[in-house]
Amino acid sequence: MKWLSWRWWFENRHSGAITIAQFPNWPLFAIAGGSVLRVVTNDDSTLHRAADTAVVALWLFWGADELARGVNPWRRFLGTLVILWQLRRVLG
Repeated sequence: MKWLSWRWWFENRHSGAITIAQFPNWPLFAIAGGSVLRVVTNDDSTLHRAADTAVVALWLFWGADELARGVNPWRRFLGTLVILWQLRRVLG
């Protein structure tokens, strides 16, 4: 059962190296910036709502990108979890 191997989960299918995280990762930097903006703005403000919407959209984009182009099963699994997390958040 190859999928039980840690190497199978984390091996980069292109380079053969172990890949857990990849940098630079611009969507995650943008998510961090939007999250800071949400914290420092009033909950009723347009800027707060816009930042909240942008953060959700960026998480969905990041998850879809990992699901489609992730270099190993771990990255694809992580993308799937992020999409499900954000859909649960949006749909309640």
